Amino acid sequence: MKEEKECAFVIEGKMALPYQYYAGAIGSQFIVALRDDKRILGVRCEKCRKTFVPPRQSCERCFSSLTDHWVEVGSSGVLTGFTVIRYAEPYQPKEPPYVLALIKLDGADTPIAHILECGDARNARIGMRVRAVFSEKPRDTILAISHFEEE
Repeated sequence: MKEEKECAFVIEGKMALPYQYYAGAIGSQFIVALRDDKRILGVRCEKCRKTFVPPRQSCERCFSSLTDHWVEVGSSGVLTGFTVIRYAEPYQPKEPPYVLALIKLDGADTPIAHILECGDARNARIGMRVRAVFSEKPRDTILAISHFEEE
């Protein structure tokens, strides 16, 4: 009986994985409202009474379709969590260090992740009130909101 030898190769390096995200019908309506009207929209589940921002096609609790239940939410909200990004990657929206925050907007039941400009990252704190600052130039991405800042 012939004995098999295990062979293993380790190649160290980095690999870029280019990726394009298609926003779809729901995401596109959300982005267009940000870009053209500087309004933040969500979708509301009439059965569960929960408002989702960013919007989604169906409710995570009852699986109801949400495509016909658009609502406008506030552009201000509360910081519910955050992390400090300290390393650079080519896909990041800005040079580190910066604060990536979870923000529950007024009228929403789910938080949205976005950049928080608060000077030093040590100024970020759970519970602080923040407001959206919209981009000066039209953007076809979530970066139509440039960042959030303390109210």
